[in-house]
Amino acid sequence: MNLILLGAPGAGKGTQAEFICAKYQIPSISTGNILRAAVKEGTEMGLKAKSFMDAGALVPDEVIIGILKERLTQPDCANGFILDGVPRTIAQAEAIETMGIRIDKVLEIAVEDETIINRMSGRRVCEGCGASYHVASKPSKVEGVCDSCGGKLIIRKDDEASTVLGRLKAYHEQTEPLVDFYRQRGKLVVVKGADTVEATTQLVFKALEA
Repeated sequence: MNLILLGAPGAGKGTQAEFICAKYQIPSISTGNILRAAVKEGTEMGLKAKSFMDAGALVPDEVIIGILKERLTQPDCANGFILDGVPRTIAQAEAIETMGIRIDKVLEIAVEDETIINRMSGRRVCEGCGASYHVASKPSKVEGVCDSCGGKLIIRKDDEASTVLGRLKAYHEQTEPLVDFYRQRGKLVVVKGADTVEATTQLVFKALEA
């Protein structure tokens, strides 16, 4: 199953991606991770991306999608994949189609802005391994300490209220149009984010198996 996850920052995409990966044994592919890996490995597209990054410029869509296509040829994607953080714009979505990357379903996790602001202000991330927690819904066993590696849990700048408002604005302007883009193609499945992670996960699996 080839999936795209959509939803505002803090809607719970990363958490649900973990459950989907575990159930279907497919990788979750994040733009940032594949970009860094391609640069490190010195692939053709990675070197192109590095030239833009070194110049302090944004990496163009065609290079990002090229790196994505390189990543999707790897053996762990044979049974499918989840795209998280790409496409972010209509232009990227069109580039994915042009490159012949097949997408089976696009899952939108829909959550109200107010809920997201409350949710993200409680988010904590391990500065060591990057594991994600929440003071209310997914606390660590010891407050301020990561269960996995014992690292210190911090509030990312991304999760501060002023930053969250800016990120939501950018999402509504740039990425939300993808909802209609994929709805028109008959690929969109919408899940209303529930009160608990478990309830949302049940809705997600129900939607994917429908």
